[in-house]
Amino acid sequence: MSPNSFARFAHYNRWMNERLYEAAARLAPAELAADRGAFFGSILGTLNHIAVADTVWLHRFAAHPLCAAALAETASLPRPGSLREPLAADLTGLGAYRQRLDALVLRWAPEVTAEALDATLSYTSMAGVPARRRLGDVLLHFFNHQTHHRGQVTTLLFQAGIDVGVTDLLVTLPEVAA
Repeated sequence: MSPNSFARFAHYNRWMNERLYEAAARLAPAELAADRGAFFGSILGTLNHIAVADTVWLHRFAAHPLCAAALAETASLPRPGSLREPLAADLTGLGAYRQRLDALVLRWAPEVTAEALDATLSYTSMAGVPARRRLGDVLLHFFNHQTHHRGQVTTLLFQAGIDVGVTDLLVTLPEVAA
């Protein structure tokens, strides 16, 4: 993870989240909330889980001295008590929350330094287990976790008759001149 790759992932995630929420909005609320046998049950449940996990991680990142100033807004976010805790009553509310998270990460991106990425992040898991990991490595997990669960949502949407289209990071990368 480098400062440049962090910024690329932040932009890709916002782009992909916008597409996913636009696609999900084509379904009726009952279809979004229907249990589809996924780990988090429904499309809405899976989208909620992604936002919950991002919120948990943003609180952890904001506690690091090299990230605290850039992530000060995180203090106004809820502190979920479980990975299934509902953050909004419906897709519209969750979509607004998602936009807020993505905007926060995008504002943080230009301030991420190589020094911060190499620093140690100390945190406690939701099960109460203390951990210490390199911040850059945890940020890879942060983005990979979102991608993993968005892949589940795109499958659930496809099964419901909605094709999200191309989701590859590659399509967001600039071409390099010959």
